[in-house]
Amino acid sequence: QVQLVESGGGLVQAGGSLRLACAASGRTFITLSMGWFRQAPGEEREFVGGISRGYNTARYADSVKDRFTISRSNTKNTVYLQMNSLKPEDTAVYYCAAGGGSSAGPFEFWGQGTQVTVSS
Repeated sequence: QVQLVESGGGLVQAGGSLRLACAASGRTFITLSMGWFRQAPGEEREFVGGISRGYNTARYADSVKDRFTISRSNTKNTVYLQMNSLKPEDTAVYYCAAGGGSSAGPFEFWGQGTQVTVSS
C-alpha cells in the first residue's frame, strides 16, 4: 500500500505561482510513476501530468503545458507540481497519484487532495 500526502495548495492571484508537493510512503519510491490530477466543482477529474518511475520523463495535459512542471526527488520520496502563470480556470482540488506503470498511468493509489484557488 502507498500513502500519499499533498501539500502546498492555497489562494493565489491570476498570474501567480504555487508549488504543490506530494510525499509518498509505503513502497520504494523509485518504483512508482507519479501523476497529478485535478477536479473542479461539477466537473470530472482530469489528468494534469505525470512523471515516470524510470527515466523521470514527464508528460502534460495541453491545458497546462508550458506553465506547469512536474519533478521528483527520489531521496525525499516526493513529487512536485510547479504551477506558473496560474489562471482562474486552474482552480480545482489537485490530487497526487501513484502507480507501477508509465507517466500516463494506470494509477492505483491516490492522495486526499489539496485545494488550489486562483482569483481573477
